[in-house]
Amino acid sequence: MKYTFLILFVFLGLSSRAQSSEGKVHGEVYERDSEGIQIPLVGANVYWLGTSNGVPSNALGEFELDRVEGVDQLIISYIGYRSDTIRVVEGAELLVELVADETLDEVEIEYRRKTVQIDYLNPLKSEHISEKELLKAACCNLSESFETNPSVDVSFTDAVTGTRQIQMLGLSGPYTQITRENMPDVRGLSAIYGMVYIPGTWIESIQLNKGAGSVVNGFESVAGQINVELRKPEKSDRIYANLYGNEGGRFEANLNISHPVGENWSTAVLLHTKANAIERDRNKDGFLDNPLSKHFIGLNRWKYIGENGLMLQFGLKWTYIDNLGGQVDFDRDVDRGTTNAWGMNLLTKRLEGWTKIGKVYLDQPWKSMGLQMSAVNHDQDSYFGLSEYAANQQSFYSNYIYQSMIGNTDHQFKTGTSLQYDKYDELLNSEDFGRTEVVPGAYFEYSYSLLEKFNAMAGIRVDHHNLYGTFMTPRLHMRYALTDNAVVRASMGRGQRTASIFAENIGAMATSRQLIVEGDNSNKPYGLDAEVAWNYGINFTQEFRLDYRDGNFSLEYYRTNFENQIVVDYDQSPQQLHFYNLSGQSYSNSFQAQVDYELVKRLDLRIGYRWFDVNTTFGDVSRQKPLISAHRAFLNLGYESRNDWKFDYTFNWQGEKRIPFTGSNPDEYLLPQNSPDFYLMNAQVSKGWNDRFEVYVGVENLLNYKQENPILASEDPFGDYFDSSLVWGPIFGRNAYLGLRYRVK
Repeated sequence: MKYTFLILFVFLGLSSRAQSSEGKVHGEVYERDSEGIQIPLVGANVYWLGTSNGVPSNALGEFELDRVEGVDQLIISYIGYRSDTIRVVEGAELLVELVADETLDEVEIEYRRKTVQIDYLNPLKSEHISEKELLKAACCNLSESFETNPSVDVSFTDAVTGTRQIQMLGLSGPYTQITRENMPDVRGLSAIYGMVYIPGTWIESIQLNKGAGSVVNGFESVAGQINVELRKPEKSDRIYANLYGNEGGRFEANLNISHPVGENWSTAVLLHTKANAIERDRNKDGFLDNPLSKHFIGLNRWKYIGENGLMLQFGLKWTYIDNLGGQVDFDRDVDRGTTNAWGMNLLTKRLEGWTKIGKVYLDQPWKSMGLQMSAVNHDQDSYFGLSEYAANQQSFYSNYIYQSMIGNTDHQFKTGTSLQYDKYDELLNSEDFGRTEVVPGAYFEYSYSLLEKFNAMAGIRVDHHNLYGTFMTPRLHMRYALTDNAVVRASMGRGQRTASIFAENIGAMATSRQLIVEGDNSNKPYGLDAEVAWNYGINFTQEFRLDYRDGNFSLEYYRTNFENQIVVDYDQSPQQLHFYNLSGQSYSNSFQAQVDYELVKRLDLRIGYRWFDVNTTFGDVSRQKPLISAHRAFLNLGYESRNDWKFDYTFNWQGEKRIPFTGSNPDEYLLPQNSPDFYLMNAQVSKGWNDRFEVYVGVENLLNYKQENPILASEDPFGDYFDSSLVWGPIFGRNAYLGLRYRVK
């Protein structure tokens, strides 16, 4: 398989040079709103004067079409706007602003931009999730941003800490590379908790793609990539405020402020606070339903846009989180380190800084270079009952990217070098698991386009890990347009990562299990090997129009094969948790079908079905991975009226899940082999006024479905059978919430 990759890579490069091309013209069509902000025009007609050769602009307002010999003038038209004719100069990137035709005052032109969009010209299938989609639910942080998306599953790590985790392609969250504006973000010690560090009101959009990603962004992606774009200071609302509260006693406040500084600079301050000070134990098991918490997160960013193609941005972000949970009677000042009452405390202090410097050559718009750098200091002090876990992570990242073309824009490339440095100090009950990882690397990625029918992106990177040695990461993405409205894509690639086994399995701390690491006593992290996997995928997307309304249909299949995986084995004994290198097979098969359609005017439907087959060799026996539902059905309905009423409803059905072995426990602590299937329903209604003020109210878990007794042996938390990690369903009942948003543009 590895040699196949290299052959394909060379073949694409050679075949591309054999193609003759008269070149292409690229550009973007947009309008400006009352604040001067550019808004893409979707579906604008772009064609050569005197011919029928043309294309519509895509969901981002962009277009690309082949040159026609002897013609150098383009016509750009859009209903309700004045047409424009432009003479095309060789090598120019066109930015076309259309102005509304004032003679059409009496005609209402309406286009409802989709809240989730797919770029049909990209060889990677990337879902662009907009802010409007995120507002369909009480999106309070990144881990809660996928309630209306069937591609990502969200569950709890345990029934004590209140921590949510995601799954994609049947694999846990750490196998998905999570970046912030294409720079590594949620990883290492923050692999699970880190999604809480990104408040939902800070998010401008999310790009989600499954399978192997681009080599430009590193080697750690296995299941896919989630890239979060924060609000930009140069085009954000001047003021954006959000208040939120729910019946569980959770209250949040957010304030975003953006301001221009002179002609070229702009800055933004993003603030978030959360408090949960009400003790609740609705299921009467003696444990708090939610930890008592105090969160303070702030960010300040600056951006410079020069007239000579130079761009600069930098920022600082600070995070303080104090979560206190456990038994209702626990008093941290008295009971810590004793058996008076069981408690947990997670105290996190995190400081981040980053900068980006970029240069675009205005006379050669296909050519650019940029430098990304970031640094993180993450300090965590925590305890779970009688167990103490303290950890610190200091990281530095840099990535230099150079982009240009070979001959013409049909043949483009990116190349560069990167450095990832991580120093970990980990203490678990005074046992030291510290390590330092240094990974310099270099990469090359080639993109080829053949008219609008075929695209390919082939990349390879070489990295040297100071503990694991040198390794290569090849990746390939291909796209073929079957028709103007039907696209098939295929991808394959390798991923490698270091597992932070304690931070990534933090729910196991809220148990009486003994944690056993079966390492080889080498200088490798925990004495274990790196995780290595190959991912293969194929997907099909079909746009259609039915009864004058647009929709799309998609099918996708992905398979992940692990060469090595750190097996997290809950099955050997209910009183132990083992970590060891894979000795056998481990794989994940994922299939998903989805339809998006505007049922009636302004009423959108999203319906999907997802199937997982995830197996791992535990010891010498291949078993289905626990706590993963093989089947999931999903439905979302969203309606938006002309007078700013919005109604959203989401339905989820999850099939049964395998529960880890409890057969050696006493009868009162035995669990069935499989959980029941269950349904979840969420709903939200919001009303806006004058694009400034909005009130929203909603209910999560409308049917009030709960996993009974999610904490095993809750009455004896210091005994041998205490376990809060066997969570397969919702642990909270029905939850109503209320919030308001206010913005000044």
